[in-house]
Amino acid sequence: MSTYVACYTAAMASFLGKLLKRKEMSAGMPICFDALHDQARSAVASQDFESAIQLYDQAIALNPFHAEAYYKRGNVLKNLGRLHEAIESYDQAIKLKPDYAYAYCNRGVVQQTLGFIDRALSSYDQAVAHDPTDAMTYYNRALLLQECSRWDEVLQSYDRAVAIDPTFADAQFNRSLALLYCGDFERGWPSYEWRWINAQRLGLGEPREFNRPLWRGEESIAGKRVLLHSEGGLGDTLQFCRYAPLIADRGATVYLEVQEALADILANLDGVAQLIVKGNALPEFDYHCPLLSLPLACKTTLETVPIRPNYLNCNGIDLPRTHSYAQIEGRPRVGLVWSGNPNNANDRRRSVRLADWIEYLPPQFEYFRLQREVRDEDKVALEANPFIASKDEDVQDFVRIAALCKSMDIVVSVDTSLAHLSGALGQRTWILLPFVPDWRWLRDRDDSPWYPSVKLFRQTSPGDWRGVFERIASDLRREFRVD
Repeated sequence: MSTYVACYTAAMASFLGKLLKRKEMSAGMPICFDALHDQARSAVASQDFESAIQLYDQAIALNPFHAEAYYKRGNVLKNLGRLHEAIESYDQAIKLKPDYAYAYCNRGVVQQTLGFIDRALSSYDQAVAHDPTDAMTYYNRALLLQECSRWDEVLQSYDRAVAIDPTFADAQFNRSLALLYCGDFERGWPSYEWRWINAQRLGLGEPREFNRPLWRGEESIAGKRVLLHSEGGLGDTLQFCRYAPLIADRGATVYLEVQEALADILANLDGVAQLIVKGNALPEFDYHCPLLSLPLACKTTLETVPIRPNYLNCNGIDLPRTHSYAQIEGRPRVGLVWSGNPNNANDRRRSVRLADWIEYLPPQFEYFRLQREVRDEDKVALEANPFIASKDEDVQDFVRIAALCKSMDIVVSVDTSLAHLSGALGQRTWILLPFVPDWRWLRDRDDSPWYPSVKLFRQTSPGDWRGVFERIASDLRREFRVD
């Protein structure tokens, strides 16, 4: 080929290339893999996941051997809730890159979400084998093992995660819950302070800022004014307000700030000089401490849990007329609580449908609704089963509910604030627990060091409320000697 022809051919190729590029760019269509890949990442950053999928598909069509594109496509499908497709995309990434630890890890997350527990654990194990320095994999693995109640392995995975990244707040916090659940209070309480890093996401609100120091148990508080302030849910306040008398015993003047719903029932709590409703003006004080930091400040161990059989009572409270029910001669009275706050992150595990429970309630008892809020589906069950006494006026507030609790022979409740109220009143209380319950109920026991009057009924497998209902029915008959 002559020099002239070669130059002409090269020039024409360049011209046609530029023309084609202008044409495709004017149509909004990048012509190369890298450009498509970059645009897909931008779409993900702006949370335009549908566009991101289209862009990743176009990029993969140009280069079907790019493992990272399949991996990131899987992440987008996960965000879109297209979980089975996400697994397929992760599988393809792994096929192209067998040591792709991130793909194994994220595949495990999706498999866990779908309930494929064994497959998810295998994915996490493969991720760890290919990259033993990734804290997130150990963290996800620990969360999965919790669902299986394999607590020794749970703690090993959390320990590894925080050893790799000591600033990993979620791992530190969840590790604290596992330690507390296993009864290791000495290590659990200090780690529990990590809750303040992600306080708002955990439902604690913004961490409180005061112009007075946090009391950690080190300084003498004799002659000092100490503000104890609530955090979390109503059950947390009911459980940990028990520390107020201990702080007063150290010579402090105790101010207790609580949620408005609990102000009346806590009005005569021992050791409290002044009760403040959250949101109202605070008195001058020298130190402050969140309620759930008091076990750390007081160096509480499993053996030194402050046990007071009935640290709450209705004495001195002007009780309204309540529980105006005609009692059936000889029938024990059972108070029922079957659901809690639907906004609680763990509600789907801890609450039950009343309709599912009713058929297991022995007929030889009187039953009373103790909970304030009733969900629409449970209203239908109550209307169809009038043998469960249900009066809104008797459960308007915690004082009325406390009075109603005290008139029961036994309270049977799911894990919600009313279970704590009943336990704090010293009322005989049976609590239904999911397979993996909240940390405060501890591991492998049917009693509670926090509440001597409480008996625990745990699921023996995830979601198995039927077994719990049957055991409660059997124990009710045996305890009250009814046929």
